[in-house]
Amino acid sequence: MKQNDANAERYIAIARACLKAINDTAADSGSREDKIQAVYQAIDDAFQAEFADYRQSVAVMGTVLEKIASGQLDADTAVSLARKTLDQQPQSTRNAMIH
Repeated sequence: MKQNDANAERYIAIARACLKAINDTAADSGSREDKIQAVYQAIDDAFQAEFADYRQSVAVMGTVLEKIASGQLDADTAVSLARKTLDQQPQSTRNAMIH
């Protein structure tokens, strides 16, 4: 993976969260199961944070597509709404593989 790849930053952030959770639980006197659960939770939290922009962008685009699909917009308005929506999506969601 290239270092300037947008996904490299996501992988690094998730890996750091995992390593932090492992390091934090290593000194903990909790049960093995609690330590494993803490690492799983750190992984989930990191994924949720890294993909929040995607989820929000998909939700907005879904709403716009529903409005266009309703048939209540003329062609010019539908095109304009679609362009505005595409222009407002986060840079991280443009022409980049998610994984």
